[in-house]
Amino acid sequence: MLDEQAQSVVLLTAVLGKRQPNGVRPLSISEWAELAQMLHSRSAKPEQLLAGEVGELMAGWQHRSVTADRVQRLLDRGTALGLCLERWERAGLWVLARSDPNYPRRLKRRLEWKSPPVLFGSGSKKVASQHGLVVVGSRAASADDLNAAVRLGQQAAAAGYSVVSGAARGVDETAMLASLDAEGTAVGVLAAGLQRSATSRKYRAALERGDLALLSPFAPEAGFHPGNAMGRNRFVYCLAESAVVVTCQEGTGGTWSGAVENLRHGWVPIWARRDANGSGNRALVERGAQWLPEHDMAIVFNGEQLAEAVEDTKRAAKDGSVKDTGSGFLFVEEHHDDNLQGDMLDANAP
Repeated sequence: MLDEQAQSVVLLTAVLGKRQPNGVRPLSISEWAELAQMLHSRSAKPEQLLAGEVGELMAGWQHRSVTADRVQRLLDRGTALGLCLERWERAGLWVLARSDPNYPRRLKRRLEWKSPPVLFGSGSKKVASQHGLVVVGSRAASADDLNAAVRLGQQAAAAGYSVVSGAARGVDETAMLASLDAEGTAVGVLAAGLQRSATSRKYRAALERGDLALLSPFAPEAGFHPGNAMGRNRFVYCLAESAVVVTCQEGTGGTWSGAVENLRHGWVPIWARRDANGSGNRALVERGAQWLPEHDMAIVFNGEQLAEAVEDTKRAAKDGSVKDTGSGFLFVEEHHDDNLQGDMLDANAP
């Protein structure tokens, strides 16, 4: 059962069913962030909007797309939300608002206000917060590529790391299943079809054992959309310590765009497989990726240390840091005292 704060966030940001009640578009991540920060500046909480205080709480606040009328129409979808929650629960699905203690801290720490306000999922909530290795690659992978994905899945399991991927056909799914077959764990970040995947035979046993987490920032019934597929790539990388690209096509496709986005932002160190014939891996290395070591994977699994060094450098260059208030809000707070670091967003994340 969702508390009132989580209900308000889901109502404001989530697609409920295939047809939207009231024909109103849910708030985007950036729109929600702006509304949340405005509410915080007025010492208000999201659940107060449910109490019929929309007009009062939003009085005098001007926004080009987030209006009091739109917010009220989104909140009026309570009946639709109730039906969806019942349906999701029957399918073994759960909902995590950003204020939930089980929400993956790495997402908040690395993406700050760009982290999804709501995550839908199935399986173990805790697996998504464990040490992880991203393993991704093109759907049209060769037998050699798939064999490499199997080895990486097995190596991750032996090292105690979850395989994190987009769960797409080909390299992603192969690496996940290899880790699970080796008694490891895995995290799949889906762009569509969470409800269908959560009841799939290939994942059922691992979900029941608690070895697998399927996550999506999109509603469980959401169909495939290219924009969603591209948009979820950042969440895959930000759930792990390091990443391996088995194969990709230069300049096109989700694997390429996700890897390039990660290189641009420096979320985690990224390695490219050297033996990927005809792939765009060399182009990734030219952009800043490293060649995957053939015999010593320790440096790959220690990628978190490199990632944290990058994050520390980025934080030091900022005038302020993003703070998590514990109520689902993310806002910028000036700080000049090292003793304040314990209050910064996810300073104590694993």
